[in-house]
Amino acid sequence: MKGLKILKDGYLETVKNGSTTLSLLGHGGGIEMMKQTVLKDKLIALFPGEDASVQEFFYILKGEVEIEINDSKVNLREDDLFSAQDLDEAIYLTAKTDVTFLSVSTYPVFHSMSNVISELRKIGEEVERKDRYTFKHSSRVSKYAVKTATKMALGRDRIHNLFLASILHDIGKINIPEEVLKKPDKLTDEEFELVKKHPGDGAAMLRKTAYADLADIVEQHHERVNGRGYPFGLKGDEILVEAKIIGVCDTFDAMTEDRAYRKAFTAQYAVDEIKRLAGIQYDPEVVEAFEQVMIEEGKIN
Repeated sequence: MKGLKILKDGYLETVKNGSTTLSLLGHGGGIEMMKQTVLKDKLIALFPGEDASVQEFFYILKGEVEIEINDSKVNLREDDLFSAQDLDEAIYLTAKTDVTFLSVSTYPVFHSMSNVISELRKIGEEVERKDRYTFKHSSRVSKYAVKTATKMALGRDRIHNLFLASILHDIGKINIPEEVLKKPDKLTDEEFELVKKHPGDGAAMLRKTAYADLADIVEQHHERVNGRGYPFGLKGDEILVEAKIIGVCDTFDAMTEDRAYRKAFTAQYAVDEIKRLAGIQYDPEVVEAFEQVMIEEGKIN
């Protein structure tokens, strides 16, 4: 049925970190739902965050925890709930027994511990090590992309997904031979066809994980608004805004870094060229927001 998801006999992903086991049950709309088990006598810490709007809820499924509040101790057991928002200091709870609880967070945090994301990022790093000219490329693209999306008021959940997608946008290049990636001359038609497969290859990797919702962004990051991009030749609003943002940031970083076949262009030249192609290859709204980011960073006048 459309809109319905059922998860039976398993989790989207589980990570173990010493005394804690954390399983991702679901995510979306800026919310993550997790099941967490903490071993007896271990601490559970809740820390103040930069975003006062973030809320976390913890519903105890089994076991007992002890929390110290203003020099008094409170014991929480099965069916009790505690939550946190805009803390002014760290809160520590002690697991009096092995304790299992359901947690819901309005900010996606699981990715920072995710083995899947970690392994995919390693693939991206391996791609960049193949070609010294693209070292740290994805990191720079993600920084530009998040700032551009923030300028466009894209929304926290979409910006978070954009951050992950931009970090992973080139993982499909792992399937491109090194001699093609590093070739200093113009690619042959056959070689370019290999290169054009990387958005789809990266998307295919993501669709096998709990982060399948990032796949379309990765797959579309070389699409262009005039329909002359790849792999599908999508046009205008057929392309996700997140993919349009990566497309602009990806182009800027490629132009402003040295390549085997040319020296880097200046930031001003790159932005002017992107502006010239606004409405042709790039979304004008994205280009305008990106230009403002570059001005605020002092990269251009």
